[in-house]
Amino acid sequence: MFVDGTSSTHLIELRPNVVIKRYRAWSNNEPHREWRALTLLHEHAPGSAPAPISADLHTEPPAVVMSRLDGVSLEGDFTADVATAVARTVARVQEAIPSRALNDVPVRAGHPVEMLQQVRTWCAAVSRPVVDPLVVKAFESATAWIRQPALEDVLGRPMRPVFGTGDGNLANFLWDGTDVRLVDFEYSGRSDRPYELAELTEHISIRVADGHGMEHVLDCFDLSAAELGRLKTCRRLLALFWLLRILHNGRDTPTLARQAARLLALLDGPGLS
Repeated sequence: MFVDGTSSTHLIELRPNVVIKRYRAWSNNEPHREWRALTLLHEHAPGSAPAPISADLHTEPPAVVMSRLDGVSLEGDFTADVATAVARTVARVQEAIPSRALNDVPVRAGHPVEMLQQVRTWCAAVSRPVVDPLVVKAFESATAWIRQPALEDVLGRPMRPVFGTGDGNLANFLWDGTDVRLVDFEYSGRSDRPYELAELTEHISIRVADGHGMEHVLDCFDLSAAELGRLKTCRRLLALFWLLRILHNGRDTPTLARQAARLLALLDGPGLS
């Protein structure tokens, strides 16, 4: 069975025991990132992700073959036991790779400073969003926030490194009734915990599903004051990213209004953190 989509970065072929992933784009070294992630996780956190089988990284299109996992993708709202399972798997994946190996892993695609630069560019390209006053207010408030000169230093401040999956899409979390396992590592790499948790909680798939499951996942992590401050900043940044993505796609929809309300709620409060 083939899974396709015009906006997808890849083509998936599902076979009884394996999945073949062929890449439509690889400007961020997506096939190499995926193969590296599967190999490292199979060694250091077996069972948390598909097992690597083979890779053709230098053909066109590149392809990676991996084991096929059981389970269904998460929906927006899920129970406490599922949230605990998500947090357990996320923490295991983040922490499993030894520092000596993690130091050799490239920084994830779309790291905080890179994301800041992209969002600032997109903001500058928007003359005025849609007529919805809520969206206008969110855009104007976020534009003022994103222009703060110190924000680049704040987001570039070193944090304890972890392995980041690089994608918080709900579809990448497979629940088999007991455990959660992760798929899709195209943008994976060295990251930090607050940014990765911000990615989970602010991914647009949560907003589309109108769910709060990832908020329950956050409750499972004991974060320091510095991590909590960075988490808040990163959540603002990623919420703005998704507002701009929706605007860029020309969709003046209920999702856009919900995203604007979400962004305004996150911006409520002083300072960069």
